Amino acid sequence: MAPFSEECFPLRVALGTSGGPERRIEVVRLSTGYETRNQRHAHAFRRYDAGSGVKRLADLAAVLAFFEARRGRLVGFRFRDPFENRSSAYGKPVTALDQPIGTGDGQTRVFALRKTYGAGADAYARPIAKPVAGTLKVAVAGVALGAGVSLDPATGLVSFAAAPKAGAAISAGFEFDVPVRFDLDQLVLNVAAFEAGEIPSIPLVEVRP
Repeated sequence: MAPFSEECFPLRVALGTSGGPERRIEVVRLSTGYETRNQRHAHAFRRYDAGSGVKRLADLAAVLAFFEARRGRLVGFRFRDPFENRSSAYGKPVTALDQPIGTGDGQTRVFALRKTYGAGADAYARPIAKPVAGTLKVAVAGVALGAGVSLDPATGLVSFAAAPKAGAAISAGFEFDVPVRFDLDQLVLNVAAFEAGEIPSIPLVEVRP
């Protein structure tokens, strides 16, 4: 069995999710009162709890079927983060100029999607490995392309039919999912009322596919 499924967690349930990024930082306070801080991982890992998204028996049944199909924690899957799932700023439409993904050198034809937070030397580039098929927009040197580019939605790699010219800035806009897995071995189901059900907790944790 493949360790990752490209199927997406039920979108209706995902809308009621709580959670977000987690960063592991080691902090050591010195006798002088100063601190030394070190990050254990280059990238954040996101954690979610989708339990509050289950409102109806249909939601409960959908999550149960999805959990069984993934064999619990065994197989990873796509999850649509309700807080952040596109390259553009909050409330803005996706455009081909949203995110810089590289600079042409006249030879390289494949570039990886990423989303950048901040600016300058302190900017953080988050790898995007699970873009949503059909949402990619690409520009080279500020000009949007209508053809000659393809996307692998399973890896986040953008391929050009012809290598962009040396020095040409390459940018992209896209929607994306987060690769996650269930972080529990048992679903606790409850029929709260007529046609209403709940699962108190559905913890999910980001994985590297």
